[in-house]
Amino acid sequence: MLTKAEIAAVAALAGRVRLVAYAPHSGFLVGVAVVTSDDRVFAGCNVENASYGLTLCAERSAIAAAVGAGARAIRAIVLVTATGRACPPCGACLQWISEFGGPETEVIWASVAGDTVRWTLGDLLPCAFGSSVSRP
Repeated sequence: MLTKAEIAAVAALAGRVRLVAYAPHSGFLVGVAVVTSDDRVFAGCNVENASYGLTLCAERSAIAAAVGAGARAIRAIVLVTATGRACPPCGACLQWISEFGGPETEVIWASVAGDTVRWTLGDLLPCAFGSSVSRP
């Protein structure tokens, strides 16, 4: 589990990259930082497209950066939004996280105001397709 200090540091990075997100269609800026099993941190932001299905979520952007650097295991993922309530990753992003994580992988939401909510991937996606996440 990430410590409170680690969450704060990783959330600060995600918060900074959130500010450069490209979201002209929704106005919903998201920043994410992925912590790999060897404690490297990779950031990403959402990149929208007029053809909305081609939009790249921040979670997948950060995971792609980690994979491009050779990472294959995610320990935790922290996402930052300006919403006033917890905002977990979408189903597609949860499936991406499951490709490189397991049921105990931490998924942490942080608001720009500093509120946080913690889940595990197993809590959010108990029946991931083709992954090691435990099934009922």
